[in-house]
Amino acid sequence: MKKTTGTDRATTRNWRPATQAVRGGTWRSEHGETSEALFLTSGYTYDDAATVAARFAGDEPGMTYSRLQNPTVAMLEERIALMEGAEACRTQASGMAAMTAALLCQLETGDHVVAAKAAFGSCRWLVDQLLPKFGIETSVIDSADNDAWEAAIRPNTKVFFFETPANPTLDVVDLAHVCAVAEAHGIVTVVDNAFASPALQRPMEFGADVVAYSATKLMDGQGRVLAGAVCGTEEWITETLLPFQRNTGPNLSPFNAWVVHKGLETLDMRARRQSENAVELGRFIEGRVAGMRHPGLPSHPRHELAMKQMVATGPIFAFDVADRAQAFALLDALELVDISNNIGDARSLMCHPASTTHANMSEDAREDMGVTEGLLRINVGLEDIEDLKEDLDRALAKAGL
Repeated sequence: MKKTTGTDRATTRNWRPATQAVRGGTWRSEHGETSEALFLTSGYTYDDAATVAARFAGDEPGMTYSRLQNPTVAMLEERIALMEGAEACRTQASGMAAMTAALLCQLETGDHVVAAKAAFGSCRWLVDQLLPKFGIETSVIDSADNDAWEAAIRPNTKVFFFETPANPTLDVVDLAHVCAVAEAHGIVTVVDNAFASPALQRPMEFGADVVAYSATKLMDGQGRVLAGAVCGTEEWITETLLPFQRNTGPNLSPFNAWVVHKGLETLDMRARRQSENAVELGRFIEGRVAGMRHPGLPSHPRHELAMKQMVATGPIFAFDVADRAQAFALLDALELVDISNNIGDARSLMCHPASTTHANMSEDAREDMGVTEGLLRINVGLEDIEDLKEDLDRALAKAGL
């Protein structure tokens, strides 16, 4: 395969993210195909024994095995790194594979992690259940309390781990402040940026060390495949993440990589349009619900910070109704919006986090992080905003709101 100008880093790093999402990381074979080629192969052949020995020794570039390299996957990794403003990227089989790898690859018994208490249920499971099993200490804090980050540091603290905006409470973390605290203490920041994607927020511009993704969400954007990604410096990816990934195998399939590649081409347009729809829909229903959690609206306690850190505030917001019964009544009354626990999709989706994405947590833990029995989370899609308003208006009325 030959590389086009789409993979010349000196050229592509000067392109803006929307252009990188379409053109970055493009390799072409001798056939000159316009769309990225799909390489469905597990292994590779070599001209001679010396060549394969040199490749495995790292003395010669080239593919050795698809658990380590695959042309389709490598193109996606290069494109995501360019969009993120990172030196390197490695993709994984799912978003949770990415979060797990980003943490376990750099932690060992006796280390300490400070994490935001507002997080996706499975991410909290990593912090609350998995890491302690390996003798890794963890502390969860209110991420909106800037002083809490430094106060939680111990001599053995190695990682700060947080989402911004957080799932599903939409808490917003002060990236510049938290990353500066981490840097001052030699702590690695791992940021889950799935709610925003690099189209709307680039945490490395605020000092983040590692940015992790569920590419299942906005990057694919159409609910088709599972995928994850971890971005960082070339040294960190090669020396810290790659040994873990190579020997544990949470690799992304070439087909899923190709699908995400196609999703990235429309990411910027989708993310911005869905953000606009989400702000308008949030504003439309705000006065009828018990509480609104939308960083794109002035009522959010960190609205100004969100607008400073983000190009737009994304397709997802949450709101509170009285209780689980009213939440279920609203969900059951929807006609256009689907009941689904996925996010980032071009379709509008809504779910009840306490009984779905955070059902594996105790009631006390959910309450502590703000996942109430009346909380509903919505992913606003690309449908006509007037149709979405009509559907929510009808569902709210049927639920007694």
